[in-house]
Amino acid sequence: MGKIAVVAMDEIFHIPQAQQYCKGNFRSWDPMITTPPGLYIVSLAHVASLFPGLFSMKVGASFSDACSSSILRSSNGVLAVFCSFLVYNILNHLRPSLSDRKVTLRTVVLALYPLHWFFSFLYYTDVASLTAVLASYLMSLKKNYFLSSVVGALAVLIRQTNIIWVLFIACTGVLDYILTQQKDSAVLAESSPSQGKDAFSVWNQGVGTGSNLRKRRIGNQAATFSSSVHQMVASTKPSSDFSHEVREIISRLWQLKWELFATFWPYFIVMVAFITFVCWNGSIVLGAKEAHTVSPHFAQLMYFSLVSALFMTPVHFTIRQAAMLAQSFWKKNKLVNFFELCTALIVGFFSVHFFSIAHPYLVADNRHYPFYLWRKVIKFHWTMKYLLVPLYVYSWISIFNILAKSQRKTWVLVYFLATAATLIPAPLIEFRYYTIPFFFLILHSHVDDDRSWLLMGVLYVSINFFTMYMFLFRPFSWVHETGVQRFIW
Repeated sequence: MGKIAVVAMDEIFHIPQAQQYCKGNFRSWDPMITTPPGLYIVSLAHVASLFPGLFSMKVGASFSDACSSSILRSSNGVLAVFCSFLVYNILNHLRPSLSDRKVTLRTVVLALYPLHWFFSFLYYTDVASLTAVLASYLMSLKKNYFLSSVVGALAVLIRQTNIIWVLFIACTGVLDYILTQQKDSAVLAESSPSQGKDAFSVWNQGVGTGSNLRKRRIGNQAATFSSSVHQMVASTKPSSDFSHEVREIISRLWQLKWELFATFWPYFIVMVAFITFVCWNGSIVLGAKEAHTVSPHFAQLMYFSLVSALFMTPVHFTIRQAAMLAQSFWKKNKLVNFFELCTALIVGFFSVHFFSIAHPYLVADNRHYPFYLWRKVIKFHWTMKYLLVPLYVYSWISIFNILAKSQRKTWVLVYFLATAATLIPAPLIEFRYYTIPFFFLILHSHVDDDRSWLLMGVLYVSINFFTMYMFLFRPFSWVHETGVQRFIW
């Protein structure tokens, strides 16, 4: 695939830039590159680890010679293996009750996720970006917030939009910290209820034995205290009252503000450094700024929901799931549910009508699959983009329903806001942008049915076979440009 590397889009920018770094020319920069140099720094470390062996085998006479297209591309292969290791450990942490066989099955299926698997063979930022974000998340789950923020800074250095996911990781860490502190306080109070103990000790010592009123008063105080402890423990579980949950968390945030700052200050440093960079650079992207201006692309959220649900078809698009959602709709407050459904549909129609962007790169580049989906599906007829709205809404409802079974509502809200903040400003429809939010989605969707995972694995293998066949064996040429073109995600 050495000759193929230079025709895969973006590699024609990334590979020469990495090779300039291999030559020690760190001041050289291609103005068409939009992302920071994090990938090239990681590649330098990869090449440095291989260079002694390559030199001894006389494959590369110098360090710069070792930075061939195939060697640079192999760095993503190594990162993909490390990414699977991270997924395995995250699943073990999130689902400690799962057996090793089940965790291994899920890890293998996620390694085959088409967008992740395909770009493991090319020199793009996607695999390194996902790996750095998941490494940061795993460190956060292990309560090592300093190392998590350091790896998060590397993730931002690889792709600047990862700042959203670093903040997401920080927010989930704060939520987990608050709930842990609250639970520990409740358990401690329950195990050594000093107030109750004092009350009962005074009562048992016979102080005020002549007064039944005093006995009742002390007994009521003990009962009240015990009740409050049980309420505190119960409040650490997912609450059905979302507003109460939000108020509870805000209250705890204020009470623990200095303690939280002392624990999570490294994330704050990363955020300040990122804001400083944006102010200095004048934009979030480095190069090609005119083609990557921030745009209100709300339809991007609609596309993400459907694409993600389709990649989890055995979970979301089944008769059982549809029946469960319908039963949930009719079982609860029908009027409120009907209002929420109508609101979601109106927002969906509004998004695709006013905030659906046809980026020049999308409509002009027929190498990418979104080009054909845009022309053959969305633009097939003027009504198509509206007819797809119910599917978008169903996908989001199903996603929320699956997540709500295992996550607190505030976690789901933070996840949705992070996904929105990542996708809405992006004017170009790129399924690669969906990879990180998809991984967070599927890792926290507690799908315990192995059959669903096996079916997803079959789906991913089929898609991967098709994409590799089209990439390798169906090349084509452009009339206005020399060279071989290939189909790509």
